[in-house]
Amino acid sequence: MKKFFYPLLGILFIFSLSCSNDNGDGPGSGTDDDGQGGVDKSANLLTTGASANDILSNTNFDKLQIQIAYVTGFRPTQQTIDNFQDYLRQHTFKEDIEIIYNELPSPNEETLTLQEIANLEDENRTAYNDGSTLAVYIYFADAPADGDDEDASLVTLGAVYFNTSMVIYEQTIRELASRSLLISVTDVETATLNHEFGHLFGLVNLGTIPVNDHEDPESENHCNVEGCLMRAELQFSASKIMSPIAKSTEELKSACSLSGNTVLNLLIQEVNKSAVVPDLDAECVLDLQNNGGR
Repeated sequence: MKKFFYPLLGILFIFSLSCSNDNGDGPGSGTDDDGQGGVDKSANLLTTGASANDILSNTNFDKLQIQIAYVTGFRPTQQTIDNFQDYLRQHTFKEDIEIIYNELPSPNEETLTLQEIANLEDENRTAYNDGSTLAVYIYFADAPADGDDEDASLVTLGAVYFNTSMVIYEQTIRELASRSLLISVTDVETATLNHEFGHLFGLVNLGTIPVNDHEDPESENHCNVEGCLMRAELQFSASKIMSPIAKSTEELKSACSLSGNTVLNLLIQEVNKSAVVPDLDAECVLDLQNNGGR
């Protein structure tokens, strides 16, 4: 595979986040006991946004356990995780948030498809919903996403693919952050985590119904309000959103490719403010409050 090439003009470059709302029933999407002591995984393998109310409110779950699996050498910064927990407490009623780390060897792949990431999750994830504890799994990868467009300098920073699962392409984040004097690794990590978790919150119109219409008509599941973290330009793929639990033998595919131009511009605009990473706008916050959030 060719090495990434990013044409630069000052600090301007393009990156992309990838948001997936698809589910499969192949490897990495088992529905019950897989030999790990009768663990029922089905509640953690639903469509993105299906657990929005459970994440936002304390009605069914009052504890949030987040398993951060990372390839050796690609652990997120502590400041990123602190920022992430602040974001969760700002928009949910979860006060009991536990972060557990799981260091993993490299899968030694040049690129990773979402199906391959789901397979790795199936092999390595140990945290699942248990009693009043809701579990989320986040994988920090050492390889870029399969399908990144190197010639156009469009690369993927993160993707959600189940209701409690996401991947962060940490290697790509670090390469991009290194090309800017104004934006740090922590800034890009935080923006990516918060944006992708916004989709687990059900934003926009992805399990959390908008109180007022603010979904970008040209950018499905993203906000049309300037300055919002959930705003983005999209390039649609041929894949379709599946309903939970999808009975399909097809590989997981990204339902959208989120242009990072918008997110990068937001970060740059916030540099001279107290917080570099933008937050959710009033419409997104209203939606979350209407679905059990703060």
